[in-house]
Amino acid sequence: MDSLTYELTLAGLAVGSAAALTGIGLVVTYRATGVLNLAHGAVAMICAYVLRQLVVVWGWPLPLGALVTLLLVAPALGLVLDRGVFRPLALRGSNPAQTLVATIGVFVLLVGGAVLLWGPGARDDAPVVLGDDPWAQLAAVLALACLVGAVTRWTRFGRELRAVVDNRPLAVLAGIDADRVAAAGWAFGSFTAGLTGVLLAPYVRLDPYGMPLLVVEVIAVAVIARMRSLPVAVGAALAIGVAQAQLTRLHPEGWAGPLIQAVGANLFVVALLVAALVLPGVGGKGRDALPPPTRAPRVPPALWLVVGVLLLLPLGLAGSDLHTAVQVPALAVILLSLVVVAGRGGQIALGQAAYAGLGALFTALLAAAGVPTLLSLALSVPMVAVAGLVTARPAIRRHGLALALATLAVGVAVSRFVLTQPYATADLSLGRPGGFSDDRAFYALELVVLAGCLALVAALRRGRTGRALAALRDHEPGAEAAGVPVPRLKLLAFVLGAALAALGGGLLGMGLRAFDPDQYDPVRGLLWFAAVLVLGADSLLTPLAAAALLTTLDAGPQAGTAAALIGLLATLTGRLPPLLTLLPDQRRPEAPVPPPTTVPAEAHGTPAAPAEAHGIPAAPAEAHGTPAAPAEAHGTPAAPAEIHGAGPAEGRPAAPARAPAAVPAEGRTHPHGPPAADGGQPSTGRPAPLPTTRTGGAGGSHGPAEGRTHPRGGAAADEAKPRTTEPAPRTSRRAGLRAVDLTLTYPGGVTALSHVTLDLAPARVTALVGPNGAGKSTLFDCLAGTLRPRRGQGRITLDGADITGRSAHARARLGIARTFQQLAVFPSLTVEENVRLGEERRRVRGDPAAAERSLRLLGLAGPVRHRAAADLPTGTLRRVELARALAGRPHTLLLDEPAAGLDAGETEALARILSALAADGLTVLVVEHDPDLVAGIADTVHTMEGGRILS
Repeated sequence: MDSLTYELTLAGLAVGSAAALTGIGLVVTYRATGVLNLAHGAVAMICAYVLRQLVVVWGWPLPLGALVTLLLVAPALGLVLDRGVFRPLALRGSNPAQTLVATIGVFVLLVGGAVLLWGPGARDDAPVVLGDDPWAQLAAVLALACLVGAVTRWTRFGRELRAVVDNRPLAVLAGIDADRVAAAGWAFGSFTAGLTGVLLAPYVRLDPYGMPLLVVEVIAVAVIARMRSLPVAVGAALAIGVAQAQLTRLHPEGWAGPLIQAVGANLFVVALLVAALVLPGVGGKGRDALPPPTRAPRVPPALWLVVGVLLLLPLGLAGSDLHTAVQVPALAVILLSLVVVAGRGGQIALGQAAYAGLGALFTALLAAAGVPTLLSLALSVPMVAVAGLVTARPAIRRHGLALALATLAVGVAVSRFVLTQPYATADLSLGRPGGFSDDRAFYALELVVLAGCLALVAALRRGRTGRALAALRDHEPGAEAAGVPVPRLKLLAFVLGAALAALGGGLLGMGLRAFDPDQYDPVRGLLWFAAVLVLGADSLLTPLAAAALLTTLDAGPQAGTAAALIGLLATLTGRLPPLLTLLPDQRRPEAPVPPPTTVPAEAHGTPAAPAEAHGIPAAPAEAHGTPAAPAEAHGTPAAPAEIHGAGPAEGRPAAPARAPAAVPAEGRTHPHGPPAADGGQPSTGRPAPLPTTRTGGAGGSHGPAEGRTHPRGGAAADEAKPRTTEPAPRTSRRAGLRAVDLTLTYPGGVTALSHVTLDLAPARVTALVGPNGAGKSTLFDCLAGTLRPRRGQGRITLDGADITGRSAHARARLGIARTFQQLAVFPSLTVEENVRLGEERRRVRGDPAAAERSLRLLGLAGPVRHRAAADLPTGTLRRVELARALAGRPHTLLLDEPAAGLDAGETEALARILSALAADGLTVLVVEHDPDLVAGIADTVHTMEGGRILS
């Protein structure tokens, strides 16, 4: 080995050792607490500053300063984070997205605190702890890794740690102090962060921004190790460190030479990008979205007027120099992109600073090429949107913490390989458009652009796409089941967010009259994200307030104030609501309503069809004081063909002719509602009194649960059948939904389904029963498209056509609707918006009344339709979910434990509704544990056990 190779190998081992320490700390913290600590680099930076303060400034001996820093300060910092930030979140059951936001808050807080205490400048006099010998550093890392492995494998604490990692609630029940284990994990993680910081500080310039970002880059080694394997993390860190050192000897020529050199010098960034976008992600599907916000209060018009006046004040009262003011509208446009992606779409987008920087860079490059400045800005926006499309396409399929890492990796990569490279930005300047060189004129232009962007996003949030984005944010599987094309919608959100960020970035560069890469640093992007989350991510007022706050505080005498304040507030996420939600709500408060004792005879002035039409007694009014729907809502089909597009079941007697008259025929409307049913009295607008029942669910129970009757059992069933001497009209024969020789094996060799064949006959209720773990839900998810078997492991057909490869939302548009065992409603949307989403994504277009009929059918057409779904009880939410499924006019309805959480009366009402729907031609599959419900409604019952259908 020649001397150069040897020297580079030693240098690579030094860097790799520090990266290995980061990997060890991240893996141990994640295994003990379940938190991916993005603040690890900020803790390393704080410890490096503390050691420098003790040794260089105060003159302490180096050994004493190192011991105090590593054995006292670093673990104490970890314990403070555990007790003050993350343990309260764990006790509240916060999801990984909330804890990730808290780590971002800690990151920003520590960076801001370091700037306040030590200033923003870089230091090059950090003390050297282990000397210049990389072998000593490597030996320390290997010894630490071996110690952790030994403790984990052979000690009682290690057994407790593994138990907490595998199943924390079960470990607590077994008597393990999970809080003590988590505290030890945080203390050890902070110790490794401190050791990383003091080892790296002599070799990199110690500053509050550079070192935290450098440590963030080496998170790649922990991701490669899947946040579990210490040997893999150490090995990956050493290999990447040595490879990066060896690549520094490359000096390629040509136009690609500088880029190749940049890649070679930032190999950890490349590894982070590949690990985040290509390798299996950390976390799980459905855990990537930010928690849905509480329904934000409507911003008072007077407050918007005040905000407008404040934004106009600089034009009238300020002098000719508006250097600070011109940054506010531009930054507000950038932050508005986060309202679209994070606020409305619920996605953790940590790379918006990169898109803003690309917008400024492309604008400057086009202007330097002779393109007019305004045209340059206009052209840069679609260019960055295309870049957002390219980078977002692999990222949108990531879930859990992997999505956050993917967006962060994109931001860091753009900054390292483009924005800070001389080959792209050398001698680059950015001026203002002709006629807008004056600060006042340019500020007025910015306000016009900001107003247009606000109007665009407001229209998006009010429309169909906005509702679909909110559904995606609230419950992604539920949105897919409602027909929302989730990947396409995520892509739209990221592309629109990239375009808005590019527009704001270009305006920011013009306002500063320079292209400054520091304005678009990834650390600044984390600060922007935290500011939007703290104030309220789904409010149009947030980008204005956050931009004004950040710009004003940064312009003050104390640098770092904005970061410290925003970081402090972000660490309180989960305990402190978004600040803008504290505004007084302008909506009329909803007074509590006592349980109803009457059921109105009409809904929306439409006379109800007689409840006896199917032998079904009328049910009580809606649980929240909402007038219940007519008899159709409790089992009498109002308009079968209009609800789900199917005629009466073959071989079943048709419903009486008068029942459908309660709803107008499809395509016809009546100015005052449809005509009265035959034999019905004209509408009087007053409710008809009925006996009080003991439930406020979808239907009523007039007797004890033990005495329930079912529409297909005994005398009650005979009464439920409509009596007619006319021959029943027949539907055209359909093959229906079918699973053929279906086999599904999970990773690890667990076979959930084994050669299952199942036919769902049209106009019949099929039930699937069996013990837990029998494979019922797996089969159900395969039919719905949530799970898809690999090629050669069976197929799913619909009317003979193979739909095995179709996604869940595609199957919804084919007419297959489903509900979930765990409620899949969208809490931030109203009941009507929940149901309308199903109608908007339906398979048959051109029927805007479908949602209204579905609301009436399920008894949701009264005042409850305007309630946020988050405010409603389980029984009502079950009806909301069913109404949304029916609003899409499906031909096949898949119900996963629909009676879960319902009382006896509500279960009876559900049975009546399902029987009536099947009588009108709907194909129904029910996975249910309630034997009475199954016996009362099912035409066919299949028993599953061990992944097979036994009968």
